[in-house]
Amino acid sequence: MSLLELDDYMIRSMSIGAVFSDFVGKIFSLDFHRTDDLLVTASEDDSVRLYDIANAKLLKTTYHKKHGTDRICFTHHPSSVICSSRYNLETTGESLRYLSMYDNRCLRYFKGHKQRVVSLCMSPINDSFISGSLDHSARIWDLRVNACQGILRLRGRPTVAYDQQGLVFAVAMEGGAIKLFDSRSYDRGPFDTFLVGGDTAEVCDIKFSNDGKSMLLTTTNNNIYVLDAYGGEKQFGFSLEPSPGTTIEATFTPDGKYVVAGSGSGTMHAWSIEQRIEVACWSSHIGAPWCLKWAPRRAMFAAASTVLTFWIPNTSNPKSENGGSYAAAAGAHPQPHFY
Repeated sequence: MSLLELDDYMIRSMSIGAVFSDFVGKIFSLDFHRTDDLLVTASEDDSVRLYDIANAKLLKTTYHKKHGTDRICFTHHPSSVICSSRYNLETTGESLRYLSMYDNRCLRYFKGHKQRVVSLCMSPINDSFISGSLDHSARIWDLRVNACQGILRLRGRPTVAYDQQGLVFAVAMEGGAIKLFDSRSYDRGPFDTFLVGGDTAEVCDIKFSNDGKSMLLTTTNNNIYVLDAYGGEKQFGFSLEPSPGTTIEATFTPDGKYVVAGSGSGTMHAWSIEQRIEVACWSSHIGAPWCLKWAPRRAMFAAASTVLTFWIPNTSNPKSENGGSYAAAAGAHPQPHFY
């Protein structure tokens, strides 16, 4: 399904096309590959799982009992990921690992953070990536080098994100402050700082829209804001039911027209950015979905709690539960080739 066809009707027609329920405990994070039809998850059972999203198929599961799994993101290679650790952080310092899913090898350890990594983002243009930790620091790394390339000392819980061009990264911290850095000269300090006034909660997630014009902030008290990425002005915001003990995630659609978010009550909502109104509300069927991302090149999103679900447009019959085949509705390409 072409992303150019996303409209209010298509958004409202989204329904569950596939369910994966064989996890033991929470799914902590998930990520789509930028160019291949792949999804990866990290979960409480210490597993990393790789999925073919075109055919709704689990391709591979690896377990990481020594370090555990927490935040995860793809590198540029379709079978390599960066994963943060949950265990032995203070003793080993091995807070981040560069993993090959192809042969279940750790290609590199990245030592530095002494507490849990809560935010992780890969540069879209090179081998750099950024991590934010509860040790009040954000660190810049390079996949090719063990040593940390740069450290930003911050207040509170840092949340990090690159823009889609890889030229700018944002760091959100305590008190609603968002600092923007030039990724080529971050050592000079931020070139701009925004303040999200009126909300003292910490930012737990930040995303740029694909066109770079907007930023999406999610706070620990489940407030969601869309900001102008150039001036920091609040375009609009909305509050969702609290989810005690866990944070939720919101996502842009790839065309930047809509925002989708979960809530503590187990519902999911979609808003039109242009119209500034809610256009859809669904039951997640899986409780509070604390992981939520829209696929980069498809009319599809993934939502997860202790269960992983793929959502696709129900275009064949609006009254049916899952109209049409999964592959047809999601706009399937041939199954990806793995090296």
